[in-house]
Amino acid sequence: MTHPSLMSLGRISMGRNPRTYFDPAEMAELEASVASQGVIQPILIRPFGDAYQLVAGERRYRAAKKVKGDDYEIPVLVKDMTDAEADEVSLIENVQRAQMSPTEEAVAAARVLGSCAGDHDEAAKRLGWSRATLVKRLALTNCSEAVRTALNERKIQLGHAELLAAAEKAVQDKALSAILEHNLTVGAVKQQLQSISKSMAAAIFDKTDCAGCQHNSDNQQALFGEAVGTGSCTNGVCYTEKTEAELIKRKESLADEFPEVRIVRPGDQYTIIKLVAEGATGVGEEQANACRACKNYGAAVSAIPDAMGKMYKNQCFDTACNSKMVAKRISAEKAAAPAKETQPATGAKPSGTTAKAATTTTTKTTAPVTVQDSTRVKEYRVKQWRTFTKKELMQNPEKNLLVMLSMAATGEFRHVNSGKLAEGLGKLSGTNATFTGTGLTKAIDAAGKLTEDYRKMMTMGITTSAMDAIEERRLIEIMQFLELDLKAHWQLNAEFLDLLTKSEIEVLCEEIGLKAKLGKQFSKILGQKKDDIIKALLKVDGFEYKGLVPRSMQYAK
Repeated sequence: MTHPSLMSLGRISMGRNPRTYFDPAEMAELEASVASQGVIQPILIRPFGDAYQLVAGERRYRAAKKVKGDDYEIPVLVKDMTDAEADEVSLIENVQRAQMSPTEEAVAAARVLGSCAGDHDEAAKRLGWSRATLVKRLALTNCSEAVRTALNERKIQLGHAELLAAAEKAVQDKALSAILEHNLTVGAVKQQLQSISKSMAAAIFDKTDCAGCQHNSDNQQALFGEAVGTGSCTNGVCYTEKTEAELIKRKESLADEFPEVRIVRPGDQYTIIKLVAEGATGVGEEQANACRACKNYGAAVSAIPDAMGKMYKNQCFDTACNSKMVAKRISAEKAAAPAKETQPATGAKPSGTTAKAATTTTTKTTAPVTVQDSTRVKEYRVKQWRTFTKKELMQNPEKNLLVMLSMAATGEFRHVNSGKLAEGLGKLSGTNATFTGTGLTKAIDAAGKLTEDYRKMMTMGITTSAMDAIEERRLIEIMQFLELDLKAHWQLNAEFLDLLTKSEIEVLCEEIGLKAKLGKQFSKILGQKKDDIIKALLKVDGFEYKGLVPRSMQYAK
C-alpha cells in the first residue's frame, strides 16, 4: 500500500460495497462536514482495469461527489486486491466504522465464505466473528427483498428478520405486512411462526405418516391468515428432523456420481457456481471437461426454503479457483486471437508471382488445465508411488546407495523403520535377537554373521524402509532421480476405478481414449451400477490398457 495521495473522483468507480442503505440524516451531516472542510481521511481504492475501484469509504465518496463533484481530488490509499480480499476489507470497514445492517453483513459474509471454499471456521476467523454469529448472519441471506429493506431502514428488529428468514419469501412478505401494521413483537411473531410456518404442501419428505397426525393442522388462521395456506405442521422438531433426513438421503443418492455433494443452506449459495465452458463465467471447454474430475466438482442439494430439496448438478465448490480459470481462459483467448492481416492498398497486387489469396494460419492457445484431485485419489497415488520406488531401488543397487548417502546427508534417515530392520537383522543373522535398548555391540555381532548377499539385502532395505514414511515432496525427488517410468509399474485396475465417482470415471475414460473406443456404448455402460461399470470398462475387446497412465497418477518429471 502506498502513502496517501490525491485523485479526482471521476477516476474512481463504485466498488462491491455490501452496504446498500445510507441513513439520510447521517449522510446530511457528513455532506455538511465535507462541504466545509473537505475529506480528511483517505478512502481505500484498488487498480481496476484502466482506472480504480472503491474498496472502503463509500460514505465519504458519496458525500464528496455530491457536494464537490467529479473533479474534486480526494485523498486515497491504493492497494492491489483480489475480489475476495476487497469484499473482506469492505465488510470489516463497514462493521467497524458505522452501524451496518445485519442483512448487508450477511451478503458480504457469504462472499467471504465463498473465498474460503465454504470453510465456516476460516470465514469466521477472517471476519473476527464467532461461528455462531456467522451462521446467524448467513441465514439472513434468505430474507426477501422487502424484509431486507425493512431491516436496513430499522423498521423491524434483527429478531424479526431471523425468524422470517426461515420461511419462504412469499410468506415473509405477508408476515412483514402484519408485523408493520400491528407493530408485533419478536416474541409474538415467534409464537405464531412456530405453530404455522411448517407447510405440509412444501414438505419434501414422505407424508404418509402425517395424514393422521395430531400436529397436521389445516385450521391455523391466526397471524397470517390465508397467506400461509392450509395444511401445516405444528410440531416443528419432527418436521425439521424429517426434512433433514430427506436432504441427507438425496445427498447420498448422488455420492457415486460426483466427487463432492453438499447440502446448501442460506448463505452457502455464494460458495458455489455452475460449471460452464462458455459465456461470461465459462472456464473453457478443455478446463470444464477436466474439472469434472476435480474434488471441488459436484452437486448441491438445496436446504433453502424457496428451493428446499432441489438438486443442482454440475456445480463448482471453489468459486475463487473458478474465477481464476475464467481469467486464464480470457487471457488465453486474447493470446490466441489472430493478428489482423494488413490489407493491400486499393489497386495493388499481392506480392509474389501468383495471385493466390494470402492465408493466415493460427494456432489455438489454451490455458493449462488445473484440477484438484480428491483425497482418495491422492492417498492411493502416493501409496503406489512408494511401492514402485521401493521396487526400483531394490533393482538398482548403485542408485540405492546414492539415495542412501543423500538421505543420510539431509537428515531423511529419521523415516527409516528401525523396528522392521531389527527384525530382519535378527532373522537373517540366525540370532532372532532383539536390539532395542541393547547398545550397538549386539547388533554389530549379528551383522557380522550375515552372508554377503544378506548384507546387500539389508543395506538396500535401509533405503526402501524409508520410502514408507518419507515426505511426498522428497519421494518425488527420488522418483525423478530414478527416472521412474510409471508405465512399467501401473495399469488401470478395479481398485483405482472404485475410488472414482461416475463423473471422474468419465473424465478418465475420455483422457485415455476408452470413451472414444466404446462410442455410443459408453453412455449405456455409465448408466449402470458402479461395480458393473468397472467390470465393463476393464474388459473392452481390442483396447490396449498397458502403458496408459492417467494424469491423476503422474508426477512432475
